[in-house]
Amino acid sequence: MILADKISLYLEDLEHPIGRIVNLLITGLVLVSTGIFIAETYPLSPDLRSLIAKVDLIILYVFAVEYLLRFIAAPAKLKYLFSFYSLIDLIAILPMLTGITDVSFIRILRWFRILRLLRFIEGKALFGNLDREDSSIVTRILFTIFSIIFIYSGLIYQVEHPVNPKFGTFFDAVYFAVATMTTVGFGDITPISDAGKLMTVLMILSGIALIPWQLGDLIKQVAKSANKVNLACPKCQLASHDLDASFCKRCGTKLSG
Repeated sequence: MILADKISLYLEDLEHPIGRIVNLLITGLVLVSTGIFIAETYPLSPDLRSLIAKVDLIILYVFAVEYLLRFIAAPAKLKYLFSFYSLIDLIAILPMLTGITDVSFIRILRWFRILRLLRFIEGKALFGNLDREDSSIVTRILFTIFSIIFIYSGLIYQVEHPVNPKFGTFFDAVYFAVATMTTVGFGDITPISDAGKLMTVLMILSGIALIPWQLGDLIKQVAKSANKVNLACPKCQLASHDLDASFCKRCGTKLSG
């Protein structure tokens, strides 16, 4: 096996023990980096702030190495360079590569990396009586909603915090994002910068278009699951079937129920 194939195996194959460990490690580092970003919006002692800055720099180096390895392993390198995840990864490590330090909002974009977490839940039932397929869909919908709110919160914090004292912490930004995207708009926190106002318009549009769409899919999926019965197929072990099903919809085996 050539080097590129080995790298691809360890980075992409979640069935391989090393691949699973590598992906879990990268996901964990993304979560730590996200926690660092949030923590830095609160008052911290100089020593603690210095410590988490060093940890964040180490994480950036790990991301840079991972990006390089993924580029080496990519069979079509030009296509990889302009792929969605490649661009996000590059933007995430760009501050370190260019020597720019005052662009911490870019770190919010690393949140897209956590979309890889969804690959770990494929085939697993996580929500009570929902079957495995439905559970995966519900998780994707909830994660998408949470991701939209989180990313907008980080971006509005970055553009408003330097000029607007009402955006004092990340939680203030989350509160504003949720109120804006749900079109409640209490009005106690309002943006004052042009970038903040533009971000608010995008939040409102996203709230009108994306959130109801995702919630509608979620309700339909739950309603669909409510009309199913948990009865394991004796051959393929598929557990979810329609209430009036006599045969397994996957393999055709007669159901014992």
